[in-house]
Amino acid sequence: MPRQLAGKVAMRAVIQRVLRAEVKISTETVGKIDKGLLVYLSVAKADTEKDAEFIAEKLVNLRIFQDQAGKMNLSLLDVGGQLLLVSNFTLHGDCRKGRRPGFDAAAEPALAQQLYERVVQLTTEQGLTVERGIFGEYMEVSSINDGPVTFLLDSTRLF
Repeated sequence: MPRQLAGKVAMRAVIQRVLRAEVKISTETVGKIDKGLLVYLSVAKADTEKDAEFIAEKLVNLRIFQDQAGKMNLSLLDVGGQLLLVSNFTLHGDCRKGRRPGFDAAAEPALAQQLYERVVQLTTEQGLTVERGIFGEYMEVSSINDGPVTFLLDSTRLF
């Protein structure tokens, strides 16, 4: 049964299957992975620990890697993949009106950082190698996509 809540804007993630990915601040590499998932994560104002738990569980167990038959049937854990988690509040940008996005749905930095760190913690506790960007910093992210395979995830199961 979907947990979607009417009108609730929730934690969002863009998940990209990658052969490798890296995040830099200035010229310094702060996070780098080989085969795995590059995930951009945005926290909404009303998000709670439950939203972080939902996203973390999905990242660890979503079966989006190919098995020997070429079917998406394996999880990040199954393939021994790595996770690069990058905070990105612009996923809550609302572009429906005007020419400048509105960010009213995005969480304030203190809550956003707390729940971002919680997703890092929960995925690390599952045995994953987790790299990350630096919260609130301007980052340069590069990746070599695998497929490409890209999914959108919303903690209220909107998509």
